[in-house]
Amino acid sequence: MEIQGPFTISVNDNADSGLRELHLGFKPAFQQQELSTRIETIKSHMTELQQAVDEETDAANQQGMLTILQIISQLMPHLENDEIPLDETIIVEIGPSHSSPFDELLRGATLK
Repeated sequence: MEIQGPFTISVNDNADSGLRELHLGFKPAFQQQELSTRIETIKSHMTELQQAVDEETDAANQQGMLTILQIISQLMPHLENDEIPLDETIIVEIGPSHSSPFDELLRGATLK
């Protein structure tokens, strides 16, 4: 699976907290876009991601993509208001350090 879009995504185990974290960053090209273009880019990415969810047959991959969609949906109002520093990484705790749907999704993914 090829993941395209304005984000870099990784899953990390936090040794201090024992929790698995989803790290979401913004690609440099996205950071340099004007606000209106960034919003269009994210909306387009969300549409493409929803189509990928609809076409995906693996339940774990589907769950990982749906979680990314939910996170982006929650960020959207803040992105529209230009309230998020794009040079920082957003960290979302996703549970205890064990296998998750993100492992499989990101294992076979290539980023463009």
